[in-house]
This record gives sequence, C-alpha cells and structure tokens, in this order.
Amino acid sequence: MSDDDKDEGPGSSKARAHAGDSANDGEGRAEPPGTRKGRDGVGKRAAAPDAEADADAEGSAAAASLAKKKAPGKGPAVSAMEAPQPTVTRWVRLKVRRQDGSDHPETKRWEEFKVPYLPQMNVHSALEQIRLDPKTVDGQTVAPPVWEAACLEEVCGSCTMIINGRVRQACSALINELSPNGETITLEPMSKFPNVRDLVVDRSAMFEHLKKVRAWIDLDGTHELGPGPRESPEAQEERYPLSRCMTCGCCVEACPQFNDSSPFMGPAAINQVRLFNMHPSGALHKNARLETMMGEGGVADCGKAQNCVEVCPKEIPLVDSISVVARETTKRLLFGWLLK
Repeated sequence: MSDDDKDEGPGSSKARAHAGDSANDGEGRAEPPGTRKGRDGVGKRAAAPDAEADADAEGSAAAASLAKKKAPGKGPAVSAMEAPQPTVTRWVRLKVRRQDGSDHPETKRWEEFKVPYLPQMNVHSALEQIRLDPKTVDGQTVAPPVWEAACLEEVCGSCTMIINGRVRQACSALINELSPNGETITLEPMSKFPNVRDLVVDRSAMFEHLKKVRAWIDLDGTHELGPGPRESPEAQEERYPLSRCMTCGCCVEACPQFNDSSPFMGPAAINQVRLFNMHPSGALHKNARLETMMGEGGVADCGKAQNCVEVCPKEIPLVDSISVVARETTKRLLFGWLLK
C-alpha cells in the first residue's frame, strides 16, 4: 500500500477528520454540555432548578434588605397598612331627629352621631360624613340620615331644617358658628309640613298657595308681542328683593299663624302677590290676586308677629309686603264696586 493510500484509508487521521466534519454539519453537530434535545431535534439548554431557586432566594433577600434600609433623615420604610393614621383633634357631635316615614309616627326618635371635624365644615358636609360610617355614639350601625340638598349655596332652599332650634339652610350653617366649643348640634325637620322621612318634609302646601294667588304672568304666546313694557331703574330696584324668594319655608315655619288649624297662606304667598302686581304685565290680573287675598287664609289672617322677616335667609322685606297688600285689599274692598 502506497503512502497516499495509507493517508486516505478509513483508519487514517484525514478520514477521521472528514467524518467528524460531516457529523457536525448535520444532526450530529457537537452540543455543549448540559443540553438536551427537544422533539424537533434542536438542542436546548437544560434548566437548573436549584440554580434558579437560589437566584430567587437571593433576589428576595436583597429586596427585603433594601426595604429595611433607613432613608436619609427618615425612619424605616413601612407598608401602607402599618402607616400611622392621622389623629383626630376635634369631633363634631350631631343629634338628629329621625322618623322612618310619614306613616310611621311611632318611630320618632333621637340618634346621636360623632364625626371628625373638617376645615370650613357646614351641617351638610357633617351629614355626608355620617353617611360614610353611619354609626351612633353607642356603636350601633344604622341607616344614614335622609335630607334634601341641591345647590349647596343657599339658592334652592331644599336643605331647610331646624338647626339648634332655629330654621335655616344646612348648606350655610357653619360648624364653627354653631359649635365653637364642641357643643352638640341638634337637627330637626320643619314642623309645619308633613314629614316624609328624617329631615325631609313635603312643602307642597306652599306651591299650592302660589297657584291660588296666581303667582305667574299670563301671556298670549301664539303671536309676536313685541318688546315688553319699559320700567324705571327705581321700580326694578324695588321689585328685585321681592323676587329673591326661594320657597324654602323658613317664614311659614316661624309664623305662629301658619298651622294645621289655620287656613293662612303665609307671608311667602303674600309677598308674591305684591311682586306680580308691581309688574306691568302682571298687573293685568291684579284684582284677581287681591280678591284671593281678601278671602279665607288671606292677608287678614296675619297676626303681625313679624317672625318671618327675622328668619328669612334672603332678607326679603316681608312685613312691608304684608302691609302693602293689606292696604291694597282695603282699597279694593271699599272702592272695588266702582270698577265693576
């Protein structure tokens, strides 16, 4: 055998090298240690469970160690659950007159609540705090008190109630003024109207009285009427305070003549008669309004107690309105036959 044949033989070093290259080009390619073949025949690195577990343990330990480190000028880090809660330095105590419904007068009762004080707090916001956690001072969980509210700026009159014995709006009753030294604040519904529930009453009687005195202006809207009548600034200035009434019920609540045994319509309705009789277009039905005021429940039933003007939140000159309407009805009574 020649030297070339020896070199090219199957047992030669060149033949073994050639066979190794062929194996590496195919599936027989050499794989690094620690790999395994998947179903597709491709080598995959075998997972090292012990190594991964050790890495997780080291990461957790590092995170815990980092959380315990003390920040410059601060205490050790704590979770939100462990954070200290703010200390309540002032409490507001409310004593609420409650009733489950108009058909359950036997459920009338007093319940007392305690809520944390908030800056610029009023009675409305105090009642809102009770709703967050309706528990009495005895620790009994109850239904939250019911009351009415809308504008929150003493314009709608819906939140009217008796606060510390005086009828007023809950939105404008500030806690600092009602309880400067932590006194208990009493809340009651108005007593001159049917109770609906808790602090809510039905003021429908006031709106029925407005219908009775025709507190509106009748206009024919079927055709163009042109510009309205002109008014002097003095007349507008006199009538504007009368238009501020929001039918809140404060005047009739304070009026001793407005009750279940009297048909008196109250100062609010009388004031509306004066307001609409002063209007150039409203004067078209002036006599009809005065005739109503001359009848049962009209201005003659007023006892002149003048409590209404003291409690009116809009400072409407109710006593002046009563005197003006009384004078107009007297003139109508004496000289009305001349106009028939």
